[in-house]
Amino acid sequence: MKSNKVLLYAVTDRSWLNGVTLASQVEEALKGGITMLQLREKQLSKEEFYREAKTIQALCFHYQVPFLINDQVKLACQLNADGVHVGQSDMAADQARKEIGKEKILGVSVQTVEQAILAEQQGADYLGVGAIFPTSSKADAKAVEKETLRQICQAVSIPVVAIGGITKENIKQLIGTGISGIAVIRAIFAEKEIQKATLQLKEKAKLVCKEIHSIERKEI
Repeated sequence: MKSNKVLLYAVTDRSWLNGVTLASQVEEALKGGITMLQLREKQLSKEEFYREAKTIQALCFHYQVPFLINDQVKLACQLNADGVHVGQSDMAADQARKEIGKEKILGVSVQTVEQAILAEQQGADYLGVGAIFPTSSKADAKAVEKETLRQICQAVSIPVVAIGGITKENIKQLIGTGISGIAVIRAIFAEKEIQKATLQLKEKAKLVCKEIHSIERKEI
């Protein structure tokens, strides 16, 4: 998978809907230039999740942005989603790969070099590493030192995405870590002007990940 697909990776959260629909917020983020979207829902019933997923999947298809499901591998298969993302406490990466097949995208959350190497061996296409900064989106998330993030990037050959508390103010601290992109929730969906916030964040992500993407362009 090309690293530019994970440059600005949005993960949904309905905490900031304020009377609008999640689909409308997602479309604003798509207009702003997100490069991948993960639907993450912990509170909806299966039926509600399915309906929401179909709507947002159609939007992602229209904007030609990969659409992934968090954790729910079987639902991702039913929807024919572009992929799935699993954590360390979810389905094992190798089992998830068997379920979704070779052509779909598999993302895995890791916090150590050992976990990263194993995830790549088990078929992960990219890794999510965090929490890099304190985050309210996942209160139980353990902190990952930036040096560990750098070591993970050096240890694997697949794209690495930093996640957790990343904002347009602190993203510059990730320069030189070797990441291919950032994954954000609040920095997009908590903003009043989502499209504008997304555009600004994407430009900053390009600067932080410039070295990685420059190398990729040269290889092409």
